Amino acid sequence: MGFNLVNKLLVITSFGSEWVLWILILLSVVSLGVIVERAIFYSRIRINFPNFSQDITQRLLEDDVKGIKSICLASPAIESQTILRGLQYSEKGVGAMEQSMTGFLNGEKQKLDHGLIILGTLGSNAPFIGLFGTVIGIIQAFSDLASHPAGGPSVVMAGISEALISTAVGLIVAIPAIIAFNGYSRVVKRKISNSEAMKSLLIAHFSHEG
Repeated sequence: MGFNLVNKLLVITSFGSEWVLWILILLSVVSLGVIVERAIFYSRIRINFPNFSQDITQRLLEDDVKGIKSICLASPAIESQTILRGLQYSEKGVGAMEQSMTGFLNGEKQKLDHGLIILGTLGSNAPFIGLFGTVIGIIQAFSDLASHPAGGPSVVMAGISEALISTAVGLIVAIPAIIAFNGYSRVVKRKISNSEAMKSLLIAHFSHEG
């Protein structure tokens, strides 16, 4: 008897599509965990940037470096911590300040991006996992019909309706993940942009002093 690849692959359908649903449920738990963790993280480093920027600008004009440090020490936001990092190197020159803030932002961006690749991957691939489960279910439904032709179309319809649940669950996992990914990506871009603006403001001030 020759090797029949199709028959070997059909063995997969004998397990049904339920295991795919369990994978999707596990992925949904992972996705929810990342979404909640990132929401808490971003809320802790939130800052009213327009007011903060205006306050820092005014104190720079007044050469109130101590006041600036006091404001920044009170906030864990990346914008304020960027300024603090620059001020720590102020005595070493503008070049050292700029490099220190650039290095700091590169490191902080990795913290800001943490977990987002998981959300992006789930948002892109969860529907395909669900579709895979649906295909398995449909193959199994037609296989059942071939084994029990007396059952008629009702056998196939019941199997297909169950199989489509996998696609639905895949979408349920993907939609929140991709929404969170897009929203959090905007938060990261905005905070990096704000920090770059603070870096430029600080460099401009100390360059003028020099």
